[in-house]
Amino acid sequence: MNVPNLTSADFLPMLPALILVVGACVLLISEVFLSASSSRSYQAVLATLTSIIAGAVAVSLLSHPPAPVFLGFGVLDPFSSFLTFIVCVSLALASLTAAGFLRKRGAERGEFYALMLFAGAGMSLLGLSNELITIFVNIEVLSIATYALTAYLRRGTRPSEAGFKYFILGAFSSAVLVYGAALLYGATGTTMLPDMVQPLRVAMASNNGALVYVGAVLVAAGFAFKVAAVPFHMWTPDVYEGAPTPVTAVMSAGVKAAAFVALVRVFVTVGSGISAKLPFVIFSTLALLTMVGGNLLALPQRNVKRMLAYSSIAHAGYLLLGVAALFTVQPGQEFHLFGATAVVGASLADAARVDALRGILFYLLAYTVTAVGAFGVVSVLERREDEEKGTAWDLERFSGLAQRRPGWAFAMAAFMLSLAGIPPTVGFLGKLILFRAAVDAGLVGLTIVAVLASAAGAYYYLRVVVYMYMRPVPEGAHTLERHWMTEVALVASTVAVVLLGIVPGPVAEWLKQAGTLFTH
Repeated sequence: MNVPNLTSADFLPMLPALILVVGACVLLISEVFLSASSSRSYQAVLATLTSIIAGAVAVSLLSHPPAPVFLGFGVLDPFSSFLTFIVCVSLALASLTAAGFLRKRGAERGEFYALMLFAGAGMSLLGLSNELITIFVNIEVLSIATYALTAYLRRGTRPSEAGFKYFILGAFSSAVLVYGAALLYGATGTTMLPDMVQPLRVAMASNNGALVYVGAVLVAAGFAFKVAAVPFHMWTPDVYEGAPTPVTAVMSAGVKAAAFVALVRVFVTVGSGISAKLPFVIFSTLALLTMVGGNLLALPQRNVKRMLAYSSIAHAGYLLLGVAALFTVQPGQEFHLFGATAVVGASLADAARVDALRGILFYLLAYTVTAVGAFGVVSVLERREDEEKGTAWDLERFSGLAQRRPGWAFAMAAFMLSLAGIPPTVGFLGKLILFRAAVDAGLVGLTIVAVLASAAGAYYYLRVVVYMYMRPVPEGAHTLERHWMTEVALVASTVAVVLLGIVPGPVAEWLKQAGTLFTH
């Protein structure tokens, strides 16, 4: 019996995930020795420091050349390392905002932060997974932790309803993804992504083409649920509203980023083995429906948390536009859909793919720092009775915020402008890079739709700014409590939103390397 040889290099890409797991275990063990009246201020700090250390390790791995690890089941490349960095950023900011949020509700416990770190470890491992079963297992690792976090606040009906709905629909989507993976295995005889390309071509040349197509569509549907793409978005507003707001921030940023990276890794391989027309049709259609549907559903919302949920759907549509651009740049192929036309050579195809990957990664980073910050402001305005009585609060909660807490109002205004794509914020630069990559790939029609949808979205983002700066403070307004960890998170997010929008140079260099050295 041959025993596979594993070296220290095989464990290198897992180091950030291992750091997160160790931090989670320390939090769980320390909780055992605390009483109900014990101070737990250290827990948010420990979770934040753990995330920062893991993120720093991920940044150091960006310089490593791409290489398969764990017998090909995983891959170390800048693409996966940059995802881990994004996940750690979302975890660190969400941990800081969670401290004040949980303390006001008397719900600060070590298992909350431990579950967040476990979910982050699953997201990191999902990004480097290079085999279908490994991808499924890591999806479940992050999903189980987020299911528990969604229902963490047991007061009232909304958290329980959100957790139950997320669990049922999440389990269904996982089953769909696994069934699609099983069909692809039946057609190719392997679940290893690098080994699938040639068997896929053979299957397409034989009578197994239908098996491949159905399998690819089912896998795409499973991922579409995770990224909240229309028409697989039904769970998003209710789950985002019912979950604790710091958890909502992680779901909207970290989970979405990990799912997009895994989706790209899988379908770049599938698109190489079969005609790229299938992934192009799937993702361009999803992009169109998601961009338009997300913004239209967000327009009438007065509950800011639900508005941000529908906004996250719209931003998933913009990212799907970048994914679709990956499959319009195949050498010697010509496609016509939604006004897109592409007939390109090999060198132009490679350059266009690098631009699209760079646009996707930068947009994920831009959305992460912006969305987590926006949910951070929402978390400090929420009240305990919102969960206990199930009260729905709306834009009036933001009235006169500039007079009561000018710093919070400025931060929220920066986040809203960034989500709307208005300069000089990072959101504007993210959309510029992503939309330019789509135009270069020939997706002119879809890009025009994206610009129009983004312009429509500016209405509901700027409406929040109007309420903060142009409406008086309501009578009998509650006192807004301050917490230094929350304010650190808001300052860090605001600085990132503005600074990356003005000086994106270092990040752009990392992204150029990540797109060029993407391994599949």
